[in-house]
Amino acid sequence: MTGTSHDPQLWVRRFHPAPDAEVNLACLPHAGGSASYYFPVSRALSPKVGVLAVQYPGRQDRRREPSMSSIAELADAVAAQLLPWAEKPLAIFGHSMGATLGFEVALRLEQEGIKPLALFVSGRRAPSRHRDERYHLLDDTKFIAEIKSLGAAESNLLDDPEVLQSVLPALRSDYRAAETYRYQPGPPVNSPIYAMVGDSDPKATVDEVRSWGEHTTASFDMRTYPGGHFYLNQHAPSVIDVIAEVLTR
Repeated sequence: MTGTSHDPQLWVRRFHPAPDAEVNLACLPHAGGSASYYFPVSRALSPKVGVLAVQYPGRQDRRREPSMSSIAELADAVAAQLLPWAEKPLAIFGHSMGATLGFEVALRLEQEGIKPLALFVSGRRAPSRHRDERYHLLDDTKFIAEIKSLGAAESNLLDDPEVLQSVLPALRSDYRAAETYRYQPGPPVNSPIYAMVGDSDPKATVDEVRSWGEHTTASFDMRTYPGGHFYLNQHAPSVIDVIAEVLTR
């Protein structure tokens, strides 16, 4: 197994380069997710918004690299990779684990004097709303059943033994990172937070998501959609419209 690469082209994918865009949007995947999940977002927002889809180590073309099993470690790496893109206003979107990661990345960018234009958090409870979850410790059968129950579009691929063998290490590592994350009380971000959640999401209740408002000194907005943890699969156009409205107004 090779070490973790610092090659910017491996970390940040630009499916639709938008050199004339006035703002960049960094998109952070969910646990087990990859940069390609945001291809439709990139296509929809280009050329007005430059979408930077982040590819974590341990998956797809980075599968030979070790996955990072803590949010802090991953946030350090992602923030460093996004610094060169902050010459333009930079916003962050994260779904599920990606939302928690986005918050930690925003904190790190602010320590460098960079205030993200907006932080979009989707399908994730606020950092301070902890749950004692230990799905990453389950045996393979129960762990896979948990993942499938959430309704991710790509979960059907787990029925293929070869695919499963390839993605399972990254999935466990991501779940470990998300479930062992502990919010450290400190300054909130200074960016406005826009929270989105499915009304029947088993991973994040509306009340838990509303608490994101406590983590910013700026404005807070929350939108609820019909659906579960992956409500995004059915409501992507509406979510993209919200992002576009905020970033291009």
